Amino acid sequence: MSLEEFLHNLHFNIDKANQPNKEVDWENAPLAYKLYRGLPVVPLSAEVPLTLTGGEPPARLDLNRVGHFLWYVFGFTQLSQSVFPIDSTEQESYPLQSYRRFAPSGGALYPNELYVYLKVEGLPDGVYHYDVAHHSLVLLREGNFDSYLGRALGNRCDISSCFGTVFVSTMFWKNFFKYNNFAYRLQGLDAGVLIGQLMEVAKRFGFASGVYFQFLDTAINHLLGLSELEESVYSVIPLSVEATIWSTNGRDLYKSVISEELRQELPAIQTRHCERSLNVKEYPTITAMNEVSKLDSTWSFRVIEGRGIAERVDSAVALPHIKSLPYDLAEACGNRFSPDMDFVLGRVSQQQLATLLLEATVSFSCRNDLDEAYMSNGPRVTIYCCLYNVEGISNGAYYYDSTKHTLREVCPGDHRLHLQSGMSLDNVNLLQVPLCLHVAGDKEFYKTELGFRGYRIQQMEAGMLVQRLLLAAAALGMGGHPLLGFDVNLSDNLYKMDQEGKTSLIQIPIGPYRPRPWLKGSLHC
Repeated sequence: MSLEEFLHNLHFNIDKANQPNKEVDWENAPLAYKLYRGLPVVPLSAEVPLTLTGGEPPARLDLNRVGHFLWYVFGFTQLSQSVFPIDSTEQESYPLQSYRRFAPSGGALYPNELYVYLKVEGLPDGVYHYDVAHHSLVLLREGNFDSYLGRALGNRCDISSCFGTVFVSTMFWKNFFKYNNFAYRLQGLDAGVLIGQLMEVAKRFGFASGVYFQFLDTAINHLLGLSELEESVYSVIPLSVEATIWSTNGRDLYKSVISEELRQELPAIQTRHCERSLNVKEYPTITAMNEVSKLDSTWSFRVIEGRGIAERVDSAVALPHIKSLPYDLAEACGNRFSPDMDFVLGRVSQQQLATLLLEATVSFSCRNDLDEAYMSNGPRVTIYCCLYNVEGISNGAYYYDSTKHTLREVCPGDHRLHLQSGMSLDNVNLLQVPLCLHVAGDKEFYKTELGFRGYRIQQMEAGMLVQRLLLAAAALGMGGHPLLGFDVNLSDNLYKMDQEGKTSLIQIPIGPYRPRPWLKGSLHC
């Protein structure tokens, strides 16, 4: 199977993409977090702030503030126990225990890891791993690496003015063991959800940030001491509290930086980490995809020229003009919930729908290395939705035009049963859901401009939008459950996406829900 065919099947026919006859060996499951051994550890304060409503630059930046930031981005936040529903086919019910984080993950497996390059008061300059299990930093490499990192980004950011840089990586085995090759699609989405959470938390902490999807992979992985057969960085996010040079073109564009040559400037570091799995199986297709997606020279960096949004001829519904929703991010994160059979059909007002869509799309806009600087580029991922029982809006399938804050009707009617028929698992009753959203993107994932790397970038951008939608839904008192087990062709045909070269990337039912019977305990002071 060619890699092009693999990506097609991954999206439209997962049974063909997966390796045959692979059963999940839960006894061989890996840890949901990485644990290094024998390295210096810096504990972080657990006395985190209980509200996040600000946005002003901090008067004082120290290790405590960095620790609070990391905890809100990716730390353990709750220990929960729940049981199977009453109508479960199991003979006996037993509690399921899990550690929760504010960012969701497919199957709660969390294939991503956070690394940080920090230059803050009370901490030696260097590269650290965020140890989620112990809420601490593990020192991987001490020193100042401004020049190295700046060149690995193509001299497109003034790293010297940044107090920190976050690296979001993916450990391939952490969800391959359960999802097989389907893990490749999940890994990009999970990384995007985490980035979306990070960007929202950064705003509340008064940090300026932006996302680099393009960098010299081997050089960055070498800086962190990662084995590219096990783990690879997916995005690089500089953080600052002062004005920073940000350019998609680079100040030294005429100087090509070669990843292998840059890597030679730093000695390799030898690390050991705990792996609970006794038998880590091979995942050749995922490693092959990672290899062809790598960038070996800064000459390979690209921007995507702004593409105008096609003017649709469908009838339009103007949504109410509203101000941005001021909400406590800490409260919204704590209330975020993914209902299964817990949805309860309720009436949604136009004001709620307008707030949900506007808040998610406005907050989604951020600096990145794909857009032309100072250009107004249309969004690469967009929202379609099937609405039922929304005040003042006819039931039907709609496209949300974020530039005009309007809904454009594509197909009138109640489509809940139709969408239900396309689900691979009956874990959500869509008849109880008033809003079923689909995040869509370019069907060819900008392959001409970005090559195979375009696929994982598109999945990350979709995940970033998903997290904004989930947070906005939580702030409005609703729940959202991201789903990949749906018939993509069915939803694409419903929205007539082929006419625009788009496809559905993920499905998110959103609506009111009833409380689930479970025990929850907070994991912060």
